[in-house]
Amino acid sequence: MRNANTWLIIGLIMVLLDWYVFQSVKSVSQNSSDKTRLTVTVVYWAISVAALVMLVSFPYIQALQTSKIFRNYVFAIIAGLFFAKLVGSLFFLIDDLRRLFMWIGSKVFPNTGAHFADEGGNISRSVFMSWLGLGVGAGLFGTLLYGFSNKYNYQVRKVKLAFDNLPAAFKGLKIIHISDIHSGSFQNKAAVQHGVDLIMQQYADLILFTGDLVNDRHEEMNDYIDVFNQLKAPMGVYSTLGNHDYGDYTSWPSPQAKQKNLEQLKQVHAAMNWRLLMNEHVALTKGNDAIALLGIENWGAKGRFPKYGKMNEAYPGTEKYAFKILMSHDPSHWDAEVRTKYADIDLMLAGHTHGFQFGIENPYFKWSPVQWMYKQWAGLYEEGKQKLYVNRGFGFIGYPGRVGILPEITLIELA
Repeated sequence: MRNANTWLIIGLIMVLLDWYVFQSVKSVSQNSSDKTRLTVTVVYWAISVAALVMLVSFPYIQALQTSKIFRNYVFAIIAGLFFAKLVGSLFFLIDDLRRLFMWIGSKVFPNTGAHFADEGGNISRSVFMSWLGLGVGAGLFGTLLYGFSNKYNYQVRKVKLAFDNLPAAFKGLKIIHISDIHSGSFQNKAAVQHGVDLIMQQYADLILFTGDLVNDRHEEMNDYIDVFNQLKAPMGVYSTLGNHDYGDYTSWPSPQAKQKNLEQLKQVHAAMNWRLLMNEHVALTKGNDAIALLGIENWGAKGRFPKYGKMNEAYPGTEKYAFKILMSHDPSHWDAEVRTKYADIDLMLAGHTHGFQFGIENPYFKWSPVQWMYKQWAGLYEEGKQKLYVNRGFGFIGYPGRVGILPEITLIELA
């Protein structure tokens, strides 16, 4: 019932937002013909009502909740419309504040000769601000639609990392780092296969996956085991769990069913010949040298993300190794525990943020809304001798696309 009430409240907010935006739509079309204004009104409210009905129906219709098309596209379009209107409303709000101050001025200084309002006391909306708000909102919505085409546009990012204490035998070691596959969102197996082919074309010595293989359930991997089991490397493929892998974001008939799902997901890792590290470490040897690879369960310092990871179980025994790599899904773990308690962890690999699947990246500037929550959210970060690399994610969830922040395959070379 609480969940249904939440959706109804969201629906009410959408109605109020639709009404507010429509005032500007009327403003820019006021000089059009009656037929044009009627057409604009009908189209605007037809789209708005359809979006509202689908959103409010979501908690009551099981088919909508299980439909990939609805969850991946229709829901994304509804959310896109909402955010486009919300952003556009910021411009309308600025204009309304201007109108408010002008109205106050007309009351406070009625005899100054300044004409703030018409004879009826009304102050018209700025057509320019209305067009600007509608244009920015439409541009944002169009960008989100364009982003649908980028969700399988895999980018290989090559990073060379130098460490003074790296054993000589590991100089030049090539590591593929991938994260956040989210197989439950996939709908194009051939495109995913292309991503796996790109990984194999890098001829890495080692492949590391840092969590979120599925959205919720182990069976999401049924159609993709035969794709991801193609990942091979001379030194092996190692993996960890992410917050979505535990099934925390869906309903289960019993705690036992949820636990069974997790155990079956572990079996999926094994079926693909991925060595799943559960709060433990392994030694990687090359020649006469060895380094430690640690992998922990999800540990998040933000919001309600779980802290299943146990560094106190994974770390003991690694003290003897000169160089250590940690696989930990959530990058907030780095500042919250790794840097403060484990200063000899040389490199941590994480994912989780997806770079919000939306942002701007170029050689001079990097921005995404996710940076308001995560200090480290994409790419390389360094503090002292320690380094963190946050993968932008192989897959996607929620919004079925990528704008500016493309799906990533990271090739790390140690030096």
